[in-house]
Amino acid sequence: MAGPSGATLPAMALGIPAVRVGCWTSPTHPTGCTVVLPPAGTVGGACVRGGAPGTREVAALSATGSVNECHAVLLTGGSAFGLAAADGVMAWCESQGLGFETATARVPIVGAAVVFDLRVEGQPRPDRDAGWAACEAAVDADPAQGSVGAGAGCTVGKVAGRDHVTKGGQGWAVTTRAGVTVGALMVVNAVGEVLAEDGSVLAGTTAPPGAPRFPDASAEQIAGWAKGAEGSNTVIGCVVTDARLTKSGVCRVADLAHGGIARAVHPPHTSMDGDTMFALATGAVQPEGGHAVDLVADLAASAVAAAVRAAVRHATPIDGAPVDPRSR
Repeated sequence: MAGPSGATLPAMALGIPAVRVGCWTSPTHPTGCTVVLPPAGTVGGACVRGGAPGTREVAALSATGSVNECHAVLLTGGSAFGLAAADGVMAWCESQGLGFETATARVPIVGAAVVFDLRVEGQPRPDRDAGWAACEAAVDADPAQGSVGAGAGCTVGKVAGRDHVTKGGQGWAVTTRAGVTVGALMVVNAVGEVLAEDGSVLAGTTAPPGAPRFPDASAEQIAGWAKGAEGSNTVIGCVVTDARLTKSGVCRVADLAHGGIARAVHPPHTSMDGDTMFALATGAVQPEGGHAVDLVADLAASAVAAAVRAAVRHATPIDGAPVDPRSR
């Protein structure tokens, strides 16, 4: 890759050198998974704000966990079943010699979070092979957006019932300031509607204006909520920075990055969503001044909001979930 002056630029995904992103999309059903592979030595953190999460290694990567380094982050469909794809990511990392070294084995730390995209009974879910395939597909270039990878089966705008949804998806964005870069990769399957930069609805419910809506109406009052469907939503993502941060700083960034979800989704972080954010810091850049965490967190929130909007702007329709024309 060459820059404007002809100089060779480092290969990168999400704006961060040595970061790779890979996707696996099911050829038969709208589901898939996406993996972020950072360089060795990357510090990882995580924060959950939704009330219905499905996760792996979040406790270890949280502010109270003792694990500093993270070797991969997996975002996947398939609800809790989809966490099986993390086994494939772990196996792939092990095959590459990546992991936390113990006396008897290298143990890869793979943070994972799921979205609920199961649309029919018996639908295939991402599994070990899918996780491995996503790793094999990883490249140090801009990842695909829209209805691909973990975003393949995502929908948004369930505030008036699941009969009136529009298509969500996977999106990314990069922000840079003061020599620091933050990239965000988001998978958008929210209860809420996605808002544009001016606060108008970008992608949301197709229900008529007078239809009852959450949270002013209960899930039971909203037409189209099937039994057990109330918790089948989530916005999950991963922010990556080249800044050098401590474990506590990375966890702070993961926490404050949720602010980007709040800017772009209404309502955010409901008890029916599993909103989860991972943060990765490669440590290649030493930020100037004494407010590195605040700088990175501010950039992260902006990147997350932009990535959420990109997810619906690049989405393509699936059966029962059209693209919202307002996103075009």
